Order: sequence, then C-alpha cells, then structure tokens
Amino acid sequence: MEENMKLATVEDTVEYRLFLIPDEPRDPEKHKQILQKYIERIMTQFAPMLFPYIWQNQPFNLKYKPGKGGVPAHLFGMTKFGDNIEDEWFIVYIVKQITKEFPELVARIEDNDGEFLLIEAADFLPKWLDPDNSTNRVFFCHGELCIIPAPRKPGAVSWLPTTPPTIPQALNIISTHPEKVLASESIRAAVNRRIRGYPDKIQASLHRAHCFLPAGIAAVLKQQPRLVAAGVQAFYLRDPIDLRACRIFKTFLPETRIMTSVTFTKCLYAQLMQQKFMPDRRSGYKLPAPSHPQYRAHELGMKLAHGFEILCSKCSPHFSDSKKSAVTTSPLWAGFLESLKKNDYFKGLIEGSAQYQERVEMAKNYFQLSVNQPESSLTMSPGEEILTLLQTIPFDIEMLKKEEADLPPEDDDQWLDLSPDQLDQLLEEAAGKKEPESVSKEESYDLTQVSKSMKAFISKVSTHKGAELPREPSEAPITFDADSFLNYFDKILGPGPQESDSDDLDEEDFESLDSDDNVDLETQEHGGEASVKGTLDDLKSYMAQMDQELAHTSIGKSFTTQKQMEPLSQTTKSNSDEEDSGAGGSVMTPVDVDLNLVSNILESYSCQAGLAGPASNLLQSMGVWLPDDAEHRPTSKPGKD
Repeated sequence: MEENMKLATVEDTVEYRLFLIPDEPRDPEKHKQILQKYIERIMTQFAPMLFPYIWQNQPFNLKYKPGKGGVPAHLFGMTKFGDNIEDEWFIVYIVKQITKEFPELVARIEDNDGEFLLIEAADFLPKWLDPDNSTNRVFFCHGELCIIPAPRKPGAVSWLPTTPPTIPQALNIISTHPEKVLASESIRAAVNRRIRGYPDKIQASLHRAHCFLPAGIAAVLKQQPRLVAAGVQAFYLRDPIDLRACRIFKTFLPETRIMTSVTFTKCLYAQLMQQKFMPDRRSGYKLPAPSHPQYRAHELGMKLAHGFEILCSKCSPHFSDSKKSAVTTSPLWAGFLESLKKNDYFKGLIEGSAQYQERVEMAKNYFQLSVNQPESSLTMSPGEEILTLLQTIPFDIEMLKKEEADLPPEDDDQWLDLSPDQLDQLLEEAAGKKEPESVSKEESYDLTQVSKSMKAFISKVSTHKGAELPREPSEAPITFDADSFLNYFDKILGPGPQESDSDDLDEEDFESLDSDDNVDLETQEHGGEASVKGTLDDLKSYMAQMDQELAHTSIGKSFTTQKQMEPLSQTTKSNSDEEDSGAGGSVMTPVDVDLNLVSNILESYSCQAGLAGPASNLLQSMGVWLPDDAEHRPTSKPGKD
C-alpha cells in the first residue's frame, strides 16, 4: 500500500488584466457595461479555441473589476495552471491575440514569479531594466509586446516619469507614444518563440490512450472531455481521507467497465502514469498481470476511476437545484448564446440535434466557469457536474461495448522516455539555442574560439551583480587605457618619499578611483612620472625573480612554454628535455597562455565524464560547444599530439 501522504503542489497562477484606452473619465456604470460587452465579444470570438481546450486546473476567464487604488476599472482574469506550464503560455497567446483583434484594449500579464515575460527574454533586456523598476512597464498593445522605457536622466524626456509609472500614466504613454514603447526585436522574438505554433500546437499537446473505464465515466468524458483533468488531479493529489471513499465504490462500479478512448494532455497523462498505485481489495478493481497486452489500459482506467469516485464522494447527490439552473437564469447567458450564433459557433448544425445540444452544453459549462462570476458560490464543483451529467445524459452500456471494436488507435508515448540527447535538444529548443540541423556540435566547435571566448569573458567588467558573459564571439574587445591606469597607480603609491607610508586612503582617493573623468597627463609633475616609472621597473624586476624561482618548482614545470611548442615534429622525449632546459636556463621562455588555457579547460571538461560541470556550462553559455567523443580528450601534454 502506498504512503499515506498527500502530495504537495505549488499553486502556480497567472493573472491578466485588460484596460480600455484612451482611459478617459466615464460614467462608472456606463464604463462597466462597455467592459462587460467586451467580455461577451472576446469569449465568443475565441470560443473555438477556448471551449474544447483541456485545462490543468482552471480555464481562461474574464470578469469586470471596478477601479480601486488608482487602478481604473478593467477586465480581470486569474488562472491556476499548476504543473502544466503550457496553460500559462497559451493564455499569453490568447491575451496577445485579444489586443490584436481589439486594438483599443491594452493587456498586462504576470504570474507568481512576477514579470515572467521579461524572465523569458532575460538575455536581451537593456541594462537599466531590473525587477526593482519593471513595475507597470510591460504591456501587450496591438498584438505586440511593449516596454515603457526609463529616462537616462530625470526630466530628460518630458513624457516619461522618473519612477515606475502608475497604471494611468502607463496607459496614457502607450496611447500617445505607441511606436516609442515597442520592445526591441530580440525581446519580442524571445516571447514569440515561446508561443510559436498556437493554435495548432494545442493538438500536439494532447495524448490519446485506451482506458478500461466504468461506462458512466466514459459517457461523462464523451460529453465533457475537459473533466478528465479534474479526475486526474483528484487521483494525483489524493490523501488517506479521499481513499476511504474508494474502499467500496458507490458511483462507478467496476463491473460496468468498458474499453474506451480518452484524450489527455501530455501533462495529465504523465501524472497518471508516473504514480504506482494498488487498489484496495474491497474496491473490486483488479489488475491483470503486467505482461497482459492491455495492462496499461486497465491501470489507467483504474486510476481514473478512483479520481472520479473521489470527486463524487465530496458532494451530495441532492445538491441545490439552484446551481443547475444558474447558467440559463443569468442575464448574460441569452446575449452570450446569441453572440455564439452570430459567430457561427454551431457551424450550421440543426437546432435541437444531438450535436447542436452537445455544443450548447459545452458553451453552458464554459460560460459558468469563465464568464458568469467564476468565484460565485453557485458554481458547480467537478463532482456536482459529473453527478448532474450522469442524471441527464442517457447512455447504454451495451452500445458502448459495441464501440470498443472501432476505437481510434492510441498515441505513441515514447516521449515519456526521452534519451539524454533528445532531452538536450528539447532544452536547447526551449532556450532558443537550437543549432542548424546541417551542422552538428562536433563539427562546429573550434579550440581557438575557446581561447577567444575566455579572453572576452575575463576582459568584461564585473559589478556587484556578477560577471557578464559575452553574447557574441565577434564582439569588439574591451579597450584598456594604460595612461589612466598609471595615473590611478600613482595616486595609490604616492609620487614621492614625502608621502605617508600608511596603507589607508583618504576620502579624496576613493573619489578619484570612482571617477570617470579623464586625467590630463600634461599637468602631472616630472617627479611624479619618474616615481611611477621607477616603481614599475621595480615591480618588473620582482616579477622576473619570482618567475626564475617558480621555474624550478613543479608549478613552473606544469606550464607549457612557447619554446616547447616550436619543434612540433620532435618526439615526446626530446620535448621533455627542452622543458627541463627551458626551466633551468638563464633565459626564461614565455608561457603559452592560450595553449595552457585550452589544455586546462579540455582537461576539466574530460573530468566531467559527460555530465554537467563548470567547463561545459561556462563554454556553452558563451556559444562554444565541445565534442563528447573520448578521442578529443587530452591524454598527453597539449602540443605533442
């Protein structure tokens, strides 16, 4: 028996707001009517995508929200997407399309992580934009992502506030300067890449599988396929109290089981498959041997039946009839249904036909969940909805059994068992770093690029926020002003012996070090220049003596020098002799920095044994890919192969 523990999940939510621009003063009641009309128009226009979609927890929904605390009245929605992150990005696509179809609407969207659209495009954001100043700057307008910029200096741009804007300020800026708030092409591309493929992508996220289910569940899912999500979640998040209802089944008896086809999302299917569960002996649900050709269908059906039984056990069969009639008695329902007819939602079906009624029921359920006060106490729970359907829809077990012979084939679930290479490919595609198919990673790496990338990385100026990785290998190198450096050095060491020997710097020194102003070398005294030159000569002398001492140690011999690399055709023995003579001779040969750098990185990479590590992570972040083939790993000293 499994552990008596309820699985803990994080309630990931996404919130979205739609504002009407220009935001002119209006009569509150009239403004409310206008916004409610938009709810009707939006829901009917996007009905073909929204109604059949299988949501993990909650559907896309909109309601009127009155103005409060400086935020004008607007349309508001919140969806708990739970484990299925694709629900969140589908909502991003819907919100983006709404602002495209209704240009007078501007949208804001964020989740419990904050501005997740900026997180997606983090590699392309301007340096000034950070979580502290991003509030009320990110919007969708005319189907495009907009970011309200910040002025470089206070008051530099009259129409830009110096602090994060309020919602009214942001709406005014977007309506008066739409072309100036458009996000950069790279930022928009990063977000668009994440939602690329919708709405066709919806079908690719589904998985069809055969399930050995009680006939009642098969009939319910045939009428309302989206209820499969509630059944899976009830089983996935079960606790010992929930399982008490499954000791003896009262609603979905095991002897009524038939083979049927069920449509899941890939997330729901994975959740159902990944848990090991054995039913209570008293339940009547028994599984065949794992070698049975239909074992998986029996297992899926058993788990789903437990989920549906748990849902129904949480409500009374005689729940209030007011909930059943809440949809048709709503003043918004008649207008909503009429809008669906005008938008050809029924596709020419004859009114009163079975298919017509199926579409009406689908619209009623979606209206109840998404339009008619989603938080209302009159909203039916999934269990109540299942019991209502069982009471209202006729189904014949014998007819359902006859349909077993004509079931559509199952989808292949090999995607559950991804190889490491396939997983890497998916991660690369998700990060937007997929390389052209014609060039493999092994063919595209270049050891000289390793050295160049590392030099560019080291040359970057780091701040208290961390080091910045070079984005493009071809980026121009950082220039170094030697004269300014010498002047700063002079300030630290002092121009002459009359200066104090204290290591402490006064306040003026800190200001000088932090200043970006250029120093005029012509104003420096001759004695100061001589002092700096003498100091540098002394440093060079000290460094030369240190090199001579280190050359005789194991540390010095561990480096490859340029002299060693000249006779490439010589044998390993002769090269070793040259190492010894170079280390002990009076003339020091310079270290080959590039070769030592590449050699050490390759050695570190080989020690990772194909796993993630500092060498591969750093190089890949700079666009450098090293091969996994063992023959590329250094087995001897670099330069001698």
